[in-house]
Amino acid sequence: MTRTLVEIPAPGREDCVPSPDSRAFFPAPPVTLADTGLNSLFLEELACKLLLQHGMLSGKELAERLCLPFKLVENLLYELKQQLIVTYHGTTGLSDFIYILSEKGQRKALLAREQSAYTGPAPVPYSAYVESVRLQALTLEKPDLATLRQALTGLVLPEKLLMQLGCALHSGQAIFLYGEPGNGKTETALRLARCFREHIFLPQALLIEGQVVQLYDRQSHVPVDGETEQPRHDQRWLLIQRPMVTVGGEMDMASLEIGYNQHTRVCEASLQMKGNCGIFIVDDFGRQKIGPEQVLNRWILPLEKGIDYLTLPNGTKFQTPFRSILLFCSNTSPAGLLDEAFLRRLPYKIHMANPDEAAFRVIMREEAAGCGLACPEEALEYLLARHFRGIRPLRGCYPRDFCRYILNQASFAGTEARISPATLDEAAALCWPPLAGEQGRCSA
Repeated sequence: MTRTLVEIPAPGREDCVPSPDSRAFFPAPPVTLADTGLNSLFLEELACKLLLQHGMLSGKELAERLCLPFKLVENLLYELKQQLIVTYHGTTGLSDFIYILSEKGQRKALLAREQSAYTGPAPVPYSAYVESVRLQALTLEKPDLATLRQALTGLVLPEKLLMQLGCALHSGQAIFLYGEPGNGKTETALRLARCFREHIFLPQALLIEGQVVQLYDRQSHVPVDGETEQPRHDQRWLLIQRPMVTVGGEMDMASLEIGYNQHTRVCEASLQMKGNCGIFIVDDFGRQKIGPEQVLNRWILPLEKGIDYLTLPNGTKFQTPFRSILLFCSNTSPAGLLDEAFLRRLPYKIHMANPDEAAFRVIMREEAAGCGLACPEEALEYLLARHFRGIRPLRGCYPRDFCRYILNQASFAGTEARISPATLDEAAALCWPPLAGEQGRCSA
């Protein structure tokens, strides 16, 4: 049975029009136990498990590990001492004590650990997380053309492509970026995350129907340091850059569901939950362990309604927001992967074409300059005439590859690195296999 734990509104006009009020999400530090949204029994068990793990902790050390204010934890420990669950082991000399578990407390901790071995920060109620996603939605931030240009600095892209990308980002809808390999689709996708500069608050862990679900992921979430001007917030939440989740061929159906560690009995959030309020990049789409039809079948409802349905280990299904920009990168045209019903749910299909000669020349010069190499015009003209015109298409990656070949060869030989017809021919021989009937063509 699916339970609606929190009412999740579908994306609408209120998510598309930024306003100062809709951006104002700030998790204030809890003052009382009720402010945490957690019951006393849960916090008692979590505190006992931490004491069991570490042997002994001061009140302040325990508060730091729970990410809760010391005064609140001090009151919690007082209640535990009254119940003969913890006892003093010493004093820190700073109006604080060192606590250890009594025999009764050890039994309580062991019993709690059998249910879940989680010993991280106190989780945040699921309802607070849902509200945070609504108030920090990516669609509330509208990057302009100048911001997009800055994010894509160093990439040589046509003006038409910039306009298409900007329009897609403003929509907040799914993007399908496709084209021949080596033209910068992945790099462009990764750079698009830089267009969104606002920081957001992310809970480190959630409590959903009694299950602790770890949300914070070091690979997808980058904490922000030095925000000294902001008032102190609830330490269970991290201030981070907008999330960027990137997956490739390793993605499978299990990663799109709530994970569960049988040993620790701790849940891990799905990839789409980790990507909420940010960008979710599916690189090399079509090369996953699961077929593109399975992926899109899984995401038909989330793409359409902005909500997803996930299942906890106890079988409880719940609604969760699906509020990230889903960005697919593929070497294959979308028409070659998906049928019309799926294509309709990917409104922005953007083609990254091969660079023309003018763009290729710019890329080659910039790559050479970045490598400390001079790029004579005659050598560049030789490269185009000898190895490309009427032979093979241009690719945006070739200038980088050629410069690296030349640098590596010169480093190994102990000679000066130079871009010349001879070194370009040697690089070409490494870059491509000889064409049929052209075995000697790439030899200098």
